[in-house]
Amino acid sequence: MLVEMKVEGLLFDPRSNMYILLLKELDGPGTLPIWIGKPEADSIALALGKVATPRPLTHDLVKNITDGLKIKITRIVVTEIIDNTYYSLIHLNDGRKETLVDSRPSDAVAVALRANAPIFVEDSIMATRTADELDEWLKNLKPEDFGNIM
Repeated sequence: MLVEMKVEGLLFDPRSNMYILLLKELDGPGTLPIWIGKPEADSIALALGKVATPRPLTHDLVKNITDGLKIKITRIVVTEIIDNTYYSLIHLNDGRKETLVDSRPSDAVAVALRANAPIFVEDSIMATRTADELDEWLKNLKPEDFGNIM
């Protein structure tokens, strides 16, 4: 079973010097934090802000290639977590068959935002997610932790 999600936001975690991509259930209270690097966070922030760059960045290039080949990005799915690493698939459809492409969730989300494709998470991940870690992090959050990621 898949749970549809939306990007709730990006937060900076000064303890790990990484960013947190926060996904939230579209029709529910559940959240899924995924720690990501700065380049991926920047790319997601650009897509969220609908910022056009003078030349295509990597995630724009992926979308341009699929558009040029008349392939539709139908959805992305965060499929599993192994040893604290999330895995995802980008679902592509050329009108005849569906192709699944392995991807890091941060890259898949960056592409999905550009293609207006829905974001899903396997419900088994939502059942075992590490919400306690995010809750603990949020309790210790200070106003200065919210900064511009770009």
